Amino acid sequence: MRLISLINAVLVIVALYFLVFERDALFAFAGREDQASQTEAPAEAADTAPTSAVRVVALRSTAREIDSAVLLRGQTKANRQVQVLAETTSTVISEPLRKGAFVETGDVLCRLDPGPRPAQLEQAKAALAEAQSRIPEAEARLEEAHARVLEAEINLRAARKLSETGFGSETRKISAEAAMAAAQAGVKSAEAQLKSTQASIEAAEAAVDAAQLEVDRLTIKAPFRGLLESDAAELGSLMQPGALCATILQLDPIKLVGYVPETAVNRIMVGAAAQAQLVTGLQVEGRVTFLSRSADETTRTFEVEITVPNPELLIRDGQTVSIQIGAEGSKAHLLPQSALTLNNDGQLGVRIVGTGNIVDFAPVRLLRDSADGVWVGGLPETADVIVVGQEFVTAGVAVEPTYRDASQ
Repeated sequence: MRLISLINAVLVIVALYFLVFERDALFAFAGREDQASQTEAPAEAADTAPTSAVRVVALRSTAREIDSAVLLRGQTKANRQVQVLAETTSTVISEPLRKGAFVETGDVLCRLDPGPRPAQLEQAKAALAEAQSRIPEAEARLEEAHARVLEAEINLRAARKLSETGFGSETRKISAEAAMAAAQAGVKSAEAQLKSTQASIEAAEAAVDAAQLEVDRLTIKAPFRGLLESDAAELGSLMQPGALCATILQLDPIKLVGYVPETAVNRIMVGAAAQAQLVTGLQVEGRVTFLSRSADETTRTFEVEITVPNPELLIRDGQTVSIQIGAEGSKAHLLPQSALTLNNDGQLGVRIVGTGNIVDFAPVRLLRDSADGVWVGGLPETADVIVVGQEFVTAGVAVEPTYRDASQ
């Protein structure tokens, strides 16, 4: 059995030798030389035949003016939100307003037990009236003191003249000077008493203001019109300074808050028109009212706020929203997304039909995506963009383009 296997192996080796190294002689011996030459002739003819142009489909595109909107994702935010807190200690004596209630500016949210505060206010007012009543007496004493100074001045002048002429004694002169000093001291004392009375009046007025403020703090009012986000404080609950009375939201108008990357922040201006769509499908319009000058340290983005009217309160606080902010328009081409390709360097662009039907690569930048295609910039005013077969040709290859309309 081993001998037969060796013989078969030798025969296979011999057959392979003739098929590989003596192929022509073997075909000649078998009478197939003409057929082999006829088979090789078309192959040689194919090698020598000129290469034909590649057929592609191109779109003759013309640039159009579009609004280059900045697209953002954000959320709605109440125009105002405040927690109304108590400023004094007392017990709630009013029925609570329930959350969801609409309040106007000045509506009472919580009314507190006054206690002795009204009596303290009346006492402070009485002390003020008493202090004010002492003003006429102090002013009269000051006028009297001024009159005594005037009288002492006349006596002193007369005493000095008599002393100079020898008709008056030196003692009289000294006595007149002492009377003048006493009158001047009386003026200073009357002025001090008047200032003290005025100071007591100011202190009494401050006490009245403090007592009135305590009385005013007993009634906690809404600072602006809006909706109650929480129930007002319950009847009988003890309120202390800093205790929550109610939370109010102002939703008309409402703000849309988003964050714009630093690459697009210069395209947004305060006052620019903006459109937005909520996840519920509601579409709204407004204008940019704030653009941050400081970037977020973590995301390197800038906060932008759009204010939109919300008279029917259909927009709630904290909803997700897609925002489009109008920016300066630019020229762009609308192309099928499938026309985009990459060159050997990984650069995004399209292949176009150049002079002499030679393929060229043109880099582009994406401006906007739509249901009809993508808007791209960076191309000339008119360009023949290859939309079918662009992946089978490279720059420098000759093509035979077939053009189609942009509407197809």
